[in-house]
Amino acid sequence: MVLSVLAGLCLAATLAMFATGLSDLRQMLATKSVENIQFLPFLTTDANNLSWLGYGCLKGDGTVITVNAIGAALQTLYILVYLYYSPAKRPVLLQVLLLLAVVVTGCGYFTILVDTGTRLAHLGLFCSVFTISMYLSPLADLAKVIRSKSTRCLSFPLTVTTLVASSSWTLYGLQLHDPYITVPNVPGIVTSLVRFWLFQRYRPEQEKPYSPLPA
Repeated sequence: MVLSVLAGLCLAATLAMFATGLSDLRQMLATKSVENIQFLPFLTTDANNLSWLGYGCLKGDGTVITVNAIGAALQTLYILVYLYYSPAKRPVLLQVLLLLAVVVTGCGYFTILVDTGTRLAHLGLFCSVFTISMYLSPLADLAKVIRSKSTRCLSFPLTVTTLVASSSWTLYGLQLHDPYITVPNVPGIVTSLVRFWLFQRYRPEQEKPYSPLPA
């Protein structure tokens, strides 16, 4: 019963977290611009989804499979639209190709070189690295936030849903006694709290008129 409730909460919270990117998608389509849109979270989340999709298939966990199949589709859409409207397509495309190379290399490694007895453990560790990088990526603009005293480049809905999703997955992993689900989601809780502090520290009414800072 508890596991079923946690599975449902993980599904709802994670899909809500992925869906926050729809506001960025609408902004890109409306303005035909990627200004003030963070690309790195799209990329790291897509890598995270693809790796966990493989983990879910190997383990036979329907919750993990469903969440990450939908997440991978959404993140890929966000990446394609970002690439289309980005004025500097070369570095964006290089990052996407690097992601594909890492995912393809990882799949080949786990399929060909790792024996079936340890494949799940190795893949779980691989997925954990991507999850941690996904949760840390929104903090890439931390210096920009502090310099500008503005949180415009951070998403408050994403911060809320990330906190709920990472907390849910942590509890789900504890219930399954699966450290590969539990441990990498703890940084999601920590980084969400850091972003909440930034929103509290630099409230909208305290922000100065926005002027883009150099990347």
